[in-house]
Amino acid sequence: MTATYRGGEPVAAIERSGFTESLHRGSVAVTDPSGARTAAVGDADRAVFPRSSNKPMQALAMLRAGWEPASEADLAIAGASHRGEPFHIERARSVLAHAGLGEEHLQCPPDLPGDPDARNAVVAAGGGPRRVYMNCSGKHSGMLAACAAAGWDPGTYRDPEHPLQRLIAETVEELTGESVAATGVDGCGAPVLAVSLTGLARAFARLVEAPEGTPERRVADAMRANPILVDGTRGPDHRAMSALPGLLAKGGAEGVHVLAVPGVGAAAVKIDDGGGRASTPVALRALTALGGLAVPEDAKPEVDALLWPEVLGGDRPVGRLRPLL
Repeated sequence: MTATYRGGEPVAAIERSGFTESLHRGSVAVTDPSGARTAAVGDADRAVFPRSSNKPMQALAMLRAGWEPASEADLAIAGASHRGEPFHIERARSVLAHAGLGEEHLQCPPDLPGDPDARNAVVAAGGGPRRVYMNCSGKHSGMLAACAAAGWDPGTYRDPEHPLQRLIAETVEELTGESVAATGVDGCGAPVLAVSLTGLARAFARLVEAPEGTPERRVADAMRANPILVDGTRGPDHRAMSALPGLLAKGGAEGVHVLAVPGVGAAAVKIDDGGGRASTPVALRALTALGGLAVPEDAKPEVDALLWPEVLGGDRPVGRLRPLL
């Protein structure tokens, strides 16, 4: 039986009007560029489901299966948790079209766009949920394109025993340096693989440190070159990657977040309550305070806004979320 994640320590506080209102507990792992762990908070050794933070490794497996994206933007959407904005949908459809496939082949659940403006536009036009609007449709499109490239059955691509899913598991184990501790079903219906926060940080360090032109580096470069595709106009990963040169960032459901910078290392975070509001601030704080990332002066306003998000009262700032690392 797999040892389950046991929870962490206080890693963030919500301060309202000078009073500590709430605490978030969680765990953190920080590695150097080689993937060796240099700092840890809480339980960095037992496995968690990284959820969508696994997507860069899944995209790497798609390349290893023989998929050749029509553009680096198409590769970026395969590693994204998009918000259903028009440019996201265009990219997912591009991946499918270049593989000779269509939306009817997607097996992620139908959904409305996550971005409020995109969702309102769909509803105002009389539209409803569609599979391509779901935030994992880029990943599912990439999985289908990889199946087409390899000659594998696209009808069963979500099956854990499908050749693509076995290749993904092998890729995750290679990059994390760990055996997959458990296999579950992600929110999108595809397999999700459990690894430790230390292994997850190690994998991201390996992606950004890989030699230029390798499949590993292609995934990192595609996502960093197209951050708005990764989580949308309002997304913290888009904002962080736009502000910090070289940063690779990918959030996941249930309070997971991973950041990596070449020459610095990586930080992986799990917030115990599964909420997302503390994951970006804690991950950024881990990489700066524990990992030694120096923030350029011109990036400090945006990084500070992500590190210390405001708490509002009566439509005005009355406090902040404060990372405790």
